[in-house]
Amino acid sequence: MRLAADEKAKRLVSEVKPVQIFVGLDWADTHHEVVVKSASGEMLWSGRVEHRLEALQSLEERLLVLAEGVRRDVTVILETSQALVVDWLLTTGFTIYPINPKLVEGRRKPSGAKTDRLDAAVLAEIGRQEHGTLRALQPAEDEWVELRQLCRIEETLVQERTQLTNQLIAALKTYYPVALTLFGDITSPTALAFLATWPDLERARAASVSEIRRFLRQHRHPGYEAAGERFFAKLHEPQLAALPGRARAQVRLVQALVAQLQTLDQHRVQVQERIQELFTAHADSDLWSSVPGAGPILAPRLLAAFGTDRERFASAEAVQALAGTCPVLYQSGRVRRAHMRRACDRSFRRTMHLLAFTSLRSCSWARAYYDAQRARGKSHHHALRALGNIWLRILFRMWKDRAPYNEVKFLAARKAHSHAA
Repeated sequence: MRLAADEKAKRLVSEVKPVQIFVGLDWADTHHEVVVKSASGEMLWSGRVEHRLEALQSLEERLLVLAEGVRRDVTVILETSQALVVDWLLTTGFTIYPINPKLVEGRRKPSGAKTDRLDAAVLAEIGRQEHGTLRALQPAEDEWVELRQLCRIEETLVQERTQLTNQLIAALKTYYPVALTLFGDITSPTALAFLATWPDLERARAASVSEIRRFLRQHRHPGYEAAGERFFAKLHEPQLAALPGRARAQVRLVQALVAQLQTLDQHRVQVQERIQELFTAHADSDLWSSVPGAGPILAPRLLAAFGTDRERFASAEAVQALAGTCPVLYQSGRVRRAHMRRACDRSFRRTMHLLAFTSLRSCSWARAYYDAQRARGKSHHHALRALGNIWLRILFRMWKDRAPYNEVKFLAARKAHSHAA
């Protein structure tokens, strides 16, 4: 009798269907609109949740009650994978699907009505109907997350440095153009220190040859003896003079720009050192270091772009679309054309653009392909995008197989493919 009762209980448990719920979360900085639907499409709950830990924990408890305590049956759909609320969701054990905002935009009503609550309802409905085709967000290695963020930060610092450099050059041209002729790179550490010491022509002319030489020797400037005499001679050549008021104002701007560039360079060096530490310690470092032309800057960026989850990309085409190297086809009636892909990971696209350019000096086949594209009338950037598109196919196979770059193998496969074609 007891055995029969146990078997009946097991059968009843196995026949219980999971109570799966779909949560559309339209996130914001201060609050989130939430809509919860059942697998049948029934509205279970909707409301606004403040962006506070206590409010989010209350939401977690509510969702667990609706899912009868089974965390994996809570499916959350939202339009980002990077926000702080996503970091919190990863700690809950819920299934998370980040989707492209364009997908929500295409599901809105023809009337054009839009509210955060309606968007949350659309997200919940997309999750209910299409969760089988979506890819769940997987928690990543902490070291890879740090590396990826630092690579993005390093790119931002480079862009900010370029902007500050352009401002500095423009300011010097208005009152102190001779300073631009003294150094090959006006933003080198020695040049910035020179501008910080002698920010205008009057103070620079007051310095003797020995003082300039001493300064250059302290900053390890090559050939400081001859350079000191050359600097002194150039500074004392006849110069166009700006109005005194303009010069005094521009001096303040130059001092501010120099200080910003010096500070930015210090932090950028620290970021690059940390990137190298993380990259060297990673299991895939040898893989990406083998890519011709990658070097210490692009190799970590490739690791940051591809990641370590080998199931993240199903095909090379998916990587090419994310990096924006493959064109987008437009066809309507007799009109048929291809244009550059705009929706992409722009950091990934910049990385591939730089890799295609640096590989021109490392790979004969890359140079030949680039020259062939140019001969067909393609622009420099178009040819680099096309070359980057080919590189991504190679990198995808390397990444999938965990195999370093092998040019002999690639050229053999390319030759076999051309014969088959």
